[in-house]
Amino acid sequence: MYILGISAYYHDSAACIIKDGKILAAAQEERFTRKKHDQNFPINAINYCLMESGVESYKLDLVAFYDKPFLKFERILETYLSFAPKGINSFLKAVPIWIKKKLWIKELIREKISYSGKIIFPEHHASHAASAFFASPFQDAAFLTMDGVGEWSTTSFGIGNGNKIEIMADIKFPNSLGLLYSAITYYTGFRVNSGEYKVMGLAPYGEPKYKKIIYDHLINVKADGSFKMNMDYFNYAVGLTMTNKKFDTLFGGPPRKPESELTQKEMDIARSVQEVTEEIVLKIAKHVKKATRKKYLCLAGGVALNCVSNGKLLRARIFDDIYIQPAAGDAGGAIGAAMIGWHQYFGKERKTDGKTDSMNGAYLGPKYSNDNIKAYLDKNGFAYLKLKDNELPEKIADLISQEKVIGWFQGRMEFGPRALGSRTIIGDARSPETQKVINLKIKYRESFRPFAPSVREEDISEYFDIDRPSPYMLLVAKVAKNKQLTMTQEQESYFGLKKLNVPRSEIPAVTHVDYSARIQSVSKKTNKRYHEMLTVFKEKYGCPVVVNTSFNVRGEPIVCTPNDAYRCFMR
Repeated sequence: MYILGISAYYHDSAACIIKDGKILAAAQEERFTRKKHDQNFPINAINYCLMESGVESYKLDLVAFYDKPFLKFERILETYLSFAPKGINSFLKAVPIWIKKKLWIKELIREKISYSGKIIFPEHHASHAASAFFASPFQDAAFLTMDGVGEWSTTSFGIGNGNKIEIMADIKFPNSLGLLYSAITYYTGFRVNSGEYKVMGLAPYGEPKYKKIIYDHLINVKADGSFKMNMDYFNYAVGLTMTNKKFDTLFGGPPRKPESELTQKEMDIARSVQEVTEEIVLKIAKHVKKATRKKYLCLAGGVALNCVSNGKLLRARIFDDIYIQPAAGDAGGAIGAAMIGWHQYFGKERKTDGKTDSMNGAYLGPKYSNDNIKAYLDKNGFAYLKLKDNELPEKIADLISQEKVIGWFQGRMEFGPRALGSRTIIGDARSPETQKVINLKIKYRESFRPFAPSVREEDISEYFDIDRPSPYMLLVAKVAKNKQLTMTQEQESYFGLKKLNVPRSEIPAVTHVDYSARIQSVSKKTNKRYHEMLTVFKEKYGCPVVVNTSFNVRGEPIVCTPNDAYRCFMR
């Protein structure tokens, strides 16, 4: 039985195909079109999934779309009506697109992929919940989904048991933790739906000076974590911007212009909204624990990509363990929708071992053989050296030790926003220069942005204050105390970006200014070649940790094909 899952028309359109409940392939449309966060109908991703699975579209048993377009359209209309006559410009821009295209998903799917069978439309937050619970190793768990907005829901929780998920409660638009964070992202001069992680990375440079203002004016939070937004300060319900003039007055000026100099004010605002987010997530998690009495928690939705918050939630020990869907944003909704089709529409049984998830390390995208790559290089007359598999780990380890920066392209492309050792740029985590070189000379991105470490799974607790694997780079933890360096009194007093170039540990290139790191543990089971290279690097140079950042330059999606990789590398 083959089921195709689709997410589209908000951001990060994607497709997934499952066979008898097993995920065969999944990919985001942006990787094929080279348009970052592409929201269009994911025809290229669908074609890849069909090709990878070897099934033709007319033989699919079911297609599942990740939300209910008519319910979403109802929310849009009701919102415009309740704020009328405000928002007329936004209304005139949005509604024709819905009437011409977004409402006719069923017809569009049939036409685009030549399919005449059954199509189902789970709710958006059900798709998020399913993507986390059904992919998790747990047979019985609570789930929590938090994002900008689905149809009406912005936050929901419930229970997953066996092959069923049940939403118990939700918070509805316009009250949204995701949209609060996005509003601050907009105000601090970053792009909404893609710059939120920059705010998270900027937060440690600031102080939480605006936290009281956020709590007093923007969001009213109850003891159970439920909240209500004060819409007097926001424009996102009906406008073309996230915030308004009243918000500007509250924070003492207009939004920062994109690409202009960052000031201490933006750092302090980032720190403030980050702390508010963490506190709300912890309150909600405590309430979910009390309401469900479950040992485990599964997370999805865009807010679940906030790995600093996830790390604090894990360390709070509210639940015995947490599982986060690696494609927690809208792309992962394609997996959730397909899983709902298998488990709930067809009623198929689900059994887990309590340890292994069903995401295959998130390596679900296209792969290219040596023959494919050689043909591409020969056709273009590019110079190359061919190594045997057993020569590769040592060659790469030696280059890294010489502070070279490597474009690493091998195996199946990752699904989700993180590069995990298949489409990755790697370097020496021990070098204080690596972060600066990669940020400014290779990635052309903001200097403050931290890099993630890739570490062998079996060495994670030696280098970081964490007692379990973190395969998807979705948990932040401190660098182990015995690996930290002592700061001078002068260094301790540094403010803002002056903190940036002070080495803080034996692995300074991956140690953020607060001694934290966003960790990826590498398993021999899911990425043998990457693990072998780390093993050789440890044996020869005494360190099982390297810098890992996505193989792309700023403004471009992660590379997919040999052509993408070569072009990006040469740039």
